[in-house]
Amino acid sequence: MAEIVVFRPGAELDAAANLRRFVALCRDRLTVFGANLAFDENVWDVTDALALRARRNARHLIFTTWETTSENSPRPMAEPFCSFAKAYLRYQHGVRPTKTLDCRLTALRAVDAALTEYGGQGLPIHIRADVLNRAAQLAKDRFSAAAAYEVGNQLQVLAKFLLEGRLTAIPVQWRNPIKRMRPLLRVGPEFDRRRQQKLPSPTALDAIACAFRVATEPSDILVCSIAAILCSAPDRINEVLELPVDSEITQKHTGKDEAAYGLRWWPSKGADPQVKWIIPSMADIVREALTKIRQHTEEARRIARWYEHNPRRLYLQPHREHLRARDLLSMRELGEVLFVDRVGKDVPAQWCRQRKVVTVKHHRQTYVRFDEVEKAVLALLPRGFPLLNAARGLKYSEALCVLQRNALHLTHATYRCVITRMGYGDVHDRLGGSSKIQIRSVFDRLGLCEPDGMPIRVTTRQFRHYLNTLAQAGGMSQLDIAKWSGRKDVRQNAAYDHVSDRDVVAQLRDAVGDEHRMVGPLATLSQSTLIPRDEFARLKIPTAHTTEVGFCVHDYTMSPCELHRDCFRCEELICVKGDAVKTAAIRRQCDETQALLAQAQAATAQQCTGANRWVEHQRETLERLDQLCKILDDPQVPDGTFIQLSARKRTAGSLPAPLLTITDARHDRQAPVAVSDSTRGGIRT
Repeated sequence: MAEIVVFRPGAELDAAANLRRFVALCRDRLTVFGANLAFDENVWDVTDALALRARRNARHLIFTTWETTSENSPRPMAEPFCSFAKAYLRYQHGVRPTKTLDCRLTALRAVDAALTEYGGQGLPIHIRADVLNRAAQLAKDRFSAAAAYEVGNQLQVLAKFLLEGRLTAIPVQWRNPIKRMRPLLRVGPEFDRRRQQKLPSPTALDAIACAFRVATEPSDILVCSIAAILCSAPDRINEVLELPVDSEITQKHTGKDEAAYGLRWWPSKGADPQVKWIIPSMADIVREALTKIRQHTEEARRIARWYEHNPRRLYLQPHREHLRARDLLSMRELGEVLFVDRVGKDVPAQWCRQRKVVTVKHHRQTYVRFDEVEKAVLALLPRGFPLLNAARGLKYSEALCVLQRNALHLTHATYRCVITRMGYGDVHDRLGGSSKIQIRSVFDRLGLCEPDGMPIRVTTRQFRHYLNTLAQAGGMSQLDIAKWSGRKDVRQNAAYDHVSDRDVVAQLRDAVGDEHRMVGPLATLSQSTLIPRDEFARLKIPTAHTTEVGFCVHDYTMSPCELHRDCFRCEELICVKGDAVKTAAIRRQCDETQALLAQAQAATAQQCTGANRWVEHQRETLERLDQLCKILDDPQVPDGTFIQLSARKRTAGSLPAPLLTITDARHDRQAPVAVSDSTRGGIRT
């Protein structure tokens, strides 16, 4: 474990002296990123420190300038700022570790560029507020609003550290000037554009189904099978790539002929391990997908098991075991040991040069020592072998998505004796997710494209957004969506909810005039109605927009809000049972109303003018809220039910109780609700 050393600036020292002490401490005493870290190098290998899920490639921190970051031969930062940037990254990762170090490094690059523009000569002690403002502007000009905001936050953290560490000549108190991007409304072209980016196109979904059936190349079969699993439940790609080979589970339910089918799942965002049940319509697809993946990965698992029992020996096929007794191997024999397919003599020779394996000449033939080859091959085994996931104890021999090295590579020969895990890029690139990688997607190879001729591009995250949006539109409760998606916090559901205003309006209109799905004035239409039911529904619900507690169907093109957002006394408010976020807002409103009622009653006792009217208003609102909460807590009312609060005219001697109508959005039956006999209004069922 890395040693954490706290930097304490000297009060009697100037900024330059404190800076020298800080850099020396981080170079000589810290062990973050490894005790043997080459601090003075401009490229740091931090693969082991980050251990990113689903990414098998090495991760490096490259201390380049802002202008040359994307160049083939980038220029390193100038000293002494470069040493400070290295020290800061190492220190901050010990104090506030993160797996996204790129944002911190980007903030430092922006400060370096701004400091150079303002004549700071690369000295961190010259960082001022105007330098940080310029760095924030550089981030805004280069990145999206969300990414620029995150860089600005890192600049704010840097500014606070410089202030507390007394590392600047002039103390700097600075806040991030980049505003957080507000959530988009569910109307307008901006929402439609973002929705289109987050969700796969209908053509892409059809193409995946087609490719799953007709693909013949091993790489295409593997990618399409993984895509099929992603289509069955809202999974993360790293969770699929770390599935065990025996993850399937079948459970028989009492009274049902068909057994439930699911997969043992380990969510990566903090939720507990679970069995993720697959809907019956996708169960056979997932079974077939897993079978295909096992067929193409079994050889790699067999090799992994061999290495577990022989950790210091080179894997050889049974009919080549006699080569183990050889002192020297020819280039032809080396090629047969290393690679699956037959290769020319120049390939083994090139491999020896790249791996610094010494070759010897004997009778005009090139040979290599067996023990040297064995040592080089064992060094190619994955980091942490035999464990693929140390936290879970998952071995390579037990994992589903393992391959022989280079099995998916277009030009490199596939290793016979070296294994690796499938990575995020193996799936992402072959689904066309990146246009910069020169790898033909499975759709390109099968001649599939969008209707306008553009190539089909799908990202693994789009499946997750798509399934979450379907669940939101279908009335699934927020808690169920969070559990299904493997989330620990239901508030994370909002980022995956792309239900449009058109979807909400269509859902509400569809329930109008259907006595099995709605109860109340809109449930029964007069037999003398001269227009169709769907047209009548469009007239009654012309629009709908999201509020903190539900949906408002008021038509603002006809008139402004007449109740000044007194929503719980309005018949145009429709709440939905099962939405955890909106239910929490309703309960907060109930608690606030109770407090306001107590204040109004206290004011009435003190004979304050007009206080009695507030008592009446708050009491009526509280009664409506209490009855609404009773419906939300009623186990007989299914999740997804629409609850409409209807206005009620008060008569002499009657209590101001609300009239609530209930719509079952998911079941073709009337939702049973208890009727209160204590009031003459109560709840209508």
